[in-house]
Amino acid sequence: MTISTTHSAPSASYPLQIANLLNLRMEQVGNTLGLLQEGGTVPFIARYRKELTGSLDEVAVTAIRDHHRKLVEIDKRREAIFETLAKNELLDEPLQGRLNSARSLTELEDIYLPFRPKRKTRGLAARERGLEPLAAMLVKGVRDLRLSSFVDPEKGVNSQEEVLAGARDIIAEDISEDPSTRTELRRLFQDQAVIDSKAVKKNMAQGEKFRDYFDWREPAGKAPSHRLLAMFRGEQEKILTLAIRPPEENALRLLKKRHLRPGPWQEELTKAIADSYQRLLGSSLENELTSELKTRADAEAIKVFADNLRELLLAPPLGQLRVIALDPGYRTGAKVVCLDAQGKLLETATVFPTHGGRQLEEAARVISGLIAKHHIEAVGIGNGTAGRETEAFIRELGLPAHIIITLVNEDGASIYSASEVARAEFPDHDITVRGAVSIGRRLQDPLAELVKIDPKSIGVGQYQHDVNQAELKKGLQEVVESCVNSVGVELNTASKDLLTYVSGLGPTLAAGIIAYRDDNGPFADRRQLLKVPRLGPKAFEQCAGFLRISGGSNPLDASAVHPERYPLVKRMAADAGVTLDTLLQSEAVRQDIDLRRYIDDSVGLPTLTDIVAELAKPGRDPRKTFEQFRFAEGIQAIDDLHEGMRLPAIITNVTKFGAFADIGIKQDGLIHISQLADRFVKEPGDVVKVGQKVEVRVLEVDRQRSRIALSLRKKEV
Repeated sequence: MTISTTHSAPSASYPLQIANLLNLRMEQVGNTLGLLQEGGTVPFIARYRKELTGSLDEVAVTAIRDHHRKLVEIDKRREAIFETLAKNELLDEPLQGRLNSARSLTELEDIYLPFRPKRKTRGLAARERGLEPLAAMLVKGVRDLRLSSFVDPEKGVNSQEEVLAGARDIIAEDISEDPSTRTELRRLFQDQAVIDSKAVKKNMAQGEKFRDYFDWREPAGKAPSHRLLAMFRGEQEKILTLAIRPPEENALRLLKKRHLRPGPWQEELTKAIADSYQRLLGSSLENELTSELKTRADAEAIKVFADNLRELLLAPPLGQLRVIALDPGYRTGAKVVCLDAQGKLLETATVFPTHGGRQLEEAARVISGLIAKHHIEAVGIGNGTAGRETEAFIRELGLPAHIIITLVNEDGASIYSASEVARAEFPDHDITVRGAVSIGRRLQDPLAELVKIDPKSIGVGQYQHDVNQAELKKGLQEVVESCVNSVGVELNTASKDLLTYVSGLGPTLAAGIIAYRDDNGPFADRRQLLKVPRLGPKAFEQCAGFLRISGGSNPLDASAVHPERYPLVKRMAADAGVTLDTLLQSEAVRQDIDLRRYIDDSVGLPTLTDIVAELAKPGRDPRKTFEQFRFAEGIQAIDDLHEGMRLPAIITNVTKFGAFADIGIKQDGLIHISQLADRFVKEPGDVVKVGQKVEVRVLEVDRQRSRIALSLRKKEV
């Protein structure tokens, strides 16, 4: 009988499988997959195709996409296995059926394992010596066996002991390759495995940071991601050795229950079972579980990083105000830049406000002069070295009350200043000027500036160098894309870096937009985008709604209303007997619109509701309003702290074990998860966010190790 090497296409069942996994309607999943396969981006689908998706948000659309990719990966592997088995004439109908029914890569590999081409194993060597029939007879419990008949010196079998040893090797290998055995034992590993961490004695001295794990045991399934990643790093650095297994007696009991039968060869079978676990199954499933734990820990760490990055990117912008930015320093002074309301560099200077005497007086004269000359409305000071001293200097200048003075988180500014992007933008200025510009622009619009920096350089994650770097990069890029599109981008002023993240664009089209803008001047309307080389109808569909044109020929171009809906909005205005401008300006007119009149096959109530909300506040910024913040005066070093102090602070990083807060000195303090609230906290991210302004209490100050313990609890325990 000829066996087909093509399985029945499970791709048709993808929507049902995903719908069941995510508890969604199959129609939602099917329509979303269709939009994705047509080239739709996650932001576009979530924002402009609500009728088709049932108003799924970006998280749900992303989950559908990712589950679909996993199913495709499984089917690709299934096809590869079919081809190999067919080529080796090993494929029959029962095996094909089992492979077709497999729903995970693990299940597929378990079924394929006995047929996988192998290196020379002990079991394979025993089979080549003709001992497979004996192994089968031992398993069946055949009583009268002539072991001597299997002795064959020409095949390397010189004694009855070697005969039995070879048979045991075959049995051990068969047990280790039995799919149902692996499934049941895998479940035992998942339920009962304990991670056992020990120090490598000769390396203990250089592994002080791993001291907590020199003798550590805990259930592997309950170990939090930060501890797993710490132990895995310790093992990689050869400071720790890890074992991740269930109690051996439990594993052997399970295997004996499945494979040990009463009979004359019970002792040999017991030895084979123990060998199968100790030499084959144990290490195989330990490696598998370790990989699963690492994947889980990576996913949790990447999510923490992504959540923190989202908060940082969506930090409240100061807006279009004229800014002086200072990148402080002691020996080399503070680099000063003046920026106009759009972030254009106007003038630079260097001052020495921390040197005292005439240099201090000169610094005051220069800063005051620049503020007056450029009508400065805000002063941003980098929060790194000499930041607090420079802030104090600025505040002592007696500037007008309306001028905002604030510290700016400068993490990653040095990365930007040395980048090709910065060199291209400021070829005639050194890295100190570029760094100061980055600080100033970050104050004006954090999102527009931070997209120029590799997200990994911003420093808001945990164990970021230990996780899967490809997954980290993908996850963080998706966060940036989501943030950029949720805020929207001003088409005529946006940088290439910002445009790159707009739905449907990417680096090539972003560069094309910049080149077209440079050659032809500002875009007058969105339709003009179609004149950009290589920007076709599909890219226009995906990007147009996220690009804004303020003061253009069509007032709707400044809003998030998609151009495909302009005729609908014009019809609303005509039906109301008003102009488009009046429709945008009059709340009373908009309230009188009966949205049900405009429902048809292509547009429903969700989109109509979005349109009317957008007409009320065209191009509204979803970010919060900027608020000034000021650290406690007189607190500039760890020696200024004492237990019990209450201080204003800013959350700088959120991890699985707590949060770090900036209290205005060089060292951030740790708010352990147990100190985040007066209640039990499971996830720190549920209580605090990066950039959040809080008041903390100093619990402990370890000056020797430069560690500060803080608390957000109201009740002192």
